Amino acid sequence: MTSPVGTRTLGRDVPGGGLTVSTLGLGCMGMSQSYGAADRDESLATIHRALDLGVTFLDTSDVYGDGHNEELVGQAVAGRRDEVQLATKFSLSRDDRGGMVVDGRPENVRACAEASLRRLRVDVIDLYYQHRVDPRVPIEDTVGAMAELVERGEVRHLGLSEASAASVRRAAAVHPITALQSEWSLWTRDLESSGAGDSVLGVAREHGIGIVPFSPLGRGFLTGAIRSPEDFAEDDWRRGHPRFTGEAFAANLRLVDAVRDLAGQLGCTSGQLALAWVLAQGDDVVPIPGTKRRGYLEENVGAADLELSDDDLARLARIAPPGVAIGGRYADAGYTYGDSPEQAA
Repeated sequence: MTSPVGTRTLGRDVPGGGLTVSTLGLGCMGMSQSYGAADRDESLATIHRALDLGVTFLDTSDVYGDGHNEELVGQAVAGRRDEVQLATKFSLSRDDRGGMVVDGRPENVRACAEASLRRLRVDVIDLYYQHRVDPRVPIEDTVGAMAELVERGEVRHLGLSEASAASVRRAAAVHPITALQSEWSLWTRDLESSGAGDSVLGVAREHGIGIVPFSPLGRGFLTGAIRSPEDFAEDDWRRGHPRFTGEAFAANLRLVDAVRDLAGQLGCTSGQLALAWVLAQGDDVVPIPGTKRRGYLEENVGAADLELSDDDLARLARIAPPGVAIGGRYADAGYTYGDSPEQAA
């Protein structure tokens, strides 16, 4: 069935022609953690509405809500599996203190995949990502174990998340990589940076790997709906995020206001403009804005029809050049486990 929001193909060089997905995906993490209280009924309704609107590329992970999110997504797509492209991830888990642990051992790959298949209630996962690269395990070993899942028919396509340029190259030498999921938005441009070597974006495209930007709305900030740190719920993790606290908040709000002003001139919302910018970065780019509410989902879908002119893109380039955001991407620099785009080699 043709998607009303259109389709794009991830990993066009992958044998078999890659994975065709909706032009916009839906990030489901916030339905289970991080962004305030969960509402199961509204979350299920949001996923169902997404499918009705043609947003059929659903993104989850075994670590989101410690498995809760996969179970939720599995329940939501029951009876509609043939409409959906399911993406999930492995390699992250929480320790006894609530910290994050990364595990890329081959035996963990197999165990996590089996558990995800059960929670999702499916026979095959369309796109299976390594959520973070484990610096203690050669990526060749991890991807080799992931490739065995493809051979067994339990996974269709392989992906990496937040991997460095070097890791992308090494992984692609073992098995075709269909997609790279990394943060990319008007205020997070690290994917494009070359640093001392090649950029992650450049290496991914060199290997024909599709790009799946997470947090394309700047964790909601670029929508303009957040005007004060007090707008966050008490249990919203953004309260401790470097870009949402202190002087950084006020500085970053100036960027948001500039985006809002341009959006007003173009007759769209700030969020739609931010998403349209990401979509304009190439037809190999499929952003996955996250939401747990139907209203925001419907607003996001409007970005798929927004075409930006060269002048619009030039104005955005002046408003939001690389490095414009104040504050780090995470409070804990170790969250990317030494393999983030900023450390690409």
